[in-house]
Amino acid sequence: MDHNEVQLKDFDKNGKTKFLDVCFAWKSFTLFHISQSQLLLTISVQTCVSVLLLSQDQYDVIDKHTQSGLDLMERYIKFVKERTDIEQNYAKQLRNLTKKYNKRGNKDDQDCKYSNHAAFQEILNELNDYAGQREVIAESMSTTIYVDLTKQLQDLKAERKNHLLDVKKAQQNLESSFKHLESIKKRSAKEWAEAEKATQQAEKIDNDPNATKPDVDKAKQHANTRTHIADECRTDYAAELQKYNKEQKSHYYSDVPQIFNKLQDMDERRIRMLAEKYCRFSEIEKSVLPIITKCLDGIIAAGQRIDEKKDSKLLIEHHKSGFERPGDVEFEDYNQGVKKAISESNLNPPKVRGKLRLFGKKHKAQSEDFSHLPPEQRKKKLQAKIEEISKDLQKTQDQSEALDKMKGVYEQNPQMGDPASLEPQISETSQKMSRLKGELNKYETWLSEAVGGEESPSNNNFQHGNDNSQNIYNSFEEDFDDIPSPIGQCEALYTFQGNSEGTVSISEGELLTIMENDKGDGWMRVLKGNGEEGYIPSSYVKQTA
Repeated sequence: MDHNEVQLKDFDKNGKTKFLDVCFAWKSFTLFHISQSQLLLTISVQTCVSVLLLSQDQYDVIDKHTQSGLDLMERYIKFVKERTDIEQNYAKQLRNLTKKYNKRGNKDDQDCKYSNHAAFQEILNELNDYAGQREVIAESMSTTIYVDLTKQLQDLKAERKNHLLDVKKAQQNLESSFKHLESIKKRSAKEWAEAEKATQQAEKIDNDPNATKPDVDKAKQHANTRTHIADECRTDYAAELQKYNKEQKSHYYSDVPQIFNKLQDMDERRIRMLAEKYCRFSEIEKSVLPIITKCLDGIIAAGQRIDEKKDSKLLIEHHKSGFERPGDVEFEDYNQGVKKAISESNLNPPKVRGKLRLFGKKHKAQSEDFSHLPPEQRKKKLQAKIEEISKDLQKTQDQSEALDKMKGVYEQNPQMGDPASLEPQISETSQKMSRLKGELNKYETWLSEAVGGEESPSNNNFQHGNDNSQNIYNSFEEDFDDIPSPIGQCEALYTFQGNSEGTVSISEGELLTIMENDKGDGWMRVLKGNGEEGYIPSSYVKQTA
């Protein structure tokens, strides 16, 4: 024979062959020998095929590897969640710490005048901002890593489950085809055994001299029938074997590799996602480092701004009494009679000296003119009170002018409002102005008494305060628009087109000089760099100086 032969035998339950030789064959099937122990077939195929040789695939390896990858992804998600919780708790503890040590109240406000107290307050503020950046880190990690990876993990688990089910389904189909092939093979083997037995029986009867011709013909006919049936079973078995080999080739060369390729693509996407999130973990922290650095630099700057000499001067200035130092006590000569010991420098009696100390206790009874305080402290209190009343008076005057303007608008445009409805507010404002003027005059008189006409830095302050008060009085008698001096600087937040009379156009970011503040009507007068002057909406700018 010019073609190769393949020897086939029975197969075990695991589908592994018991034969030793696997060869090539051509296209047709030919029965060339039959015996009780073996069945020889010639299988013709142009390509090499493996006859029911089920190779050990890597299903278990891929299953374990992909599951390990998903487990790693789940561990990383838990790691990020715990890191987020740590950051949030850390930020919360920092905020509670700054809140605990943040000073409040009038006494604390006074202490903040000293640079060391103010520096600690700035440190607390910077630490509070630092806590805010830790919250930003926690929020970013939660949204961009934890939430995103959690969703991706669920999708990957579902995808992996579907692919593994497809592999199992393909394996079950192949096993089912193999079982069907086994049943056909057994039937074929059985039929060939029966045919062989019938052939032997026919030969035995034919060789028996006592057998009649009808018996011999009957035996030969039976043998031919069994042989024909066995030949049909052989043909079915060969066809089924060819079909199974085709399915097996498709299973191992097409179906399963395609599914494994999908699992490989899924696992590579998981690895790429983890790589991106590993980098993102660091990028989130690096993105807030500039702000954190500014917070730490602010803490350093706060410490560097501390001036111990200035703090000492502030303390001395704040508690300076103004009392003169007591003179020497005169010697009293009892031989010439008891004389009252009075110093020639016109000092206080000795009994008062016990109360003169650098930080003396305040009198329990406090008077309105602060006469219970030492001279220097009294002057400072009076000056502060005058400034407070002056500011209140200026504010009340602005309110009065705004009400007068509003009343004029109502009179010209009755549909906008009733002018009479403003009379109670105008009357109340006028009464408040009169009261404030009386209080201002009263405190200025007390300040004049405290200064006593001496030329001193405090007296100059008083004169300056008087000038301010006089300007306030004059402002009630003169038109405020005639005051040429600027009162501050501002920057335009938005662009405004001044199309109506008295207004002026401004551009966003333009620096302007404030000539008149908003008096309650929503407008303020400004001076532009080119000398143009007019009114603009006060909400369109922010004051810078």
